[in-house]
Amino acid sequence: MSDNEQFKVREEPFYRQQRNEVALYEAAYAARLPVMVKGPTGCGKSRFIEYMAWKLDRPLITVACNEDMTASDLVGRYLLEANGTRWLDGPLTTAARIGAICYLDEVVEARQDTTVVIHPLTDHRRTLPLDKKGELLRAHADFQLVISYNPGYQSLMKDLKQSTKQRFTAFDFDYPNAALEIAILASESGIDEATAARLVDVGAAARRLKGHGLDEGISTRLLVYAAALIKGGVTPVDACRMALVRPITDDRDIRDTLEHAVESIFV
Repeated sequence: MSDNEQFKVREEPFYRQQRNEVALYEAAYAARLPVMVKGPTGCGKSRFIEYMAWKLDRPLITVACNEDMTASDLVGRYLLEANGTRWLDGPLTTAARIGAICYLDEVVEARQDTTVVIHPLTDHRRTLPLDKKGELLRAHADFQLVISYNPGYQSLMKDLKQSTKQRFTAFDFDYPNAALEIAILASESGIDEATAARLVDVGAAARRLKGHGLDEGISTRLLVYAAALIKGGVTPVDACRMALVRPITDDRDIRDTLEHAVESIFV
């Protein structure tokens, strides 16, 4: 299997656009412009990129960024073997070589000295210096860089530099509207639309508490988890406690408020 085929998205991911983001992304890819996707946790950012990779028939290499990630984790390193050393490309280098979409998920979690390595790939140069190897890699014509992050968790220590932000085109994502979120839950879990609608009501109640005891509302991802539990035979109230209430807060008062909302909707 070729590298291209290895990283292809083989089945169409379920995705329904909220506005005109599909056409806009296609235009960005046609111009090979780097893309930044912003929005709250679990609102569909990664699913959107996966869907676009499938639609464009491009390989997709995803990197879950974290604070311990080094430039070598992205670019590559020499490995010591019995017969000497061998260079191993990192995911960013692999994507640039084969013409994949490289998706750096939650890029602000990575150290700023690590993210600087992406800069030459995001302007007219489209190059990646492999200093340890003594190679200047010119990106494949089909290569595109995509990053995502959650502006709700921005801080002085965890934000992108302006010198990085201004290298990207950008999309703002939010939770889907109620009708679309109901369709997502029904499609992803197989539950009926009436139950899906009740779960969406629970999600809306929790999101109204953002900034009033909750740092973040209940994500569409968590609503899908609750729907899957209900489809598997768990009672709606227990499913909501397990998937929607306990994961997002340990505050007893907020939990009581959310559980009261669940019971009023499902009982």
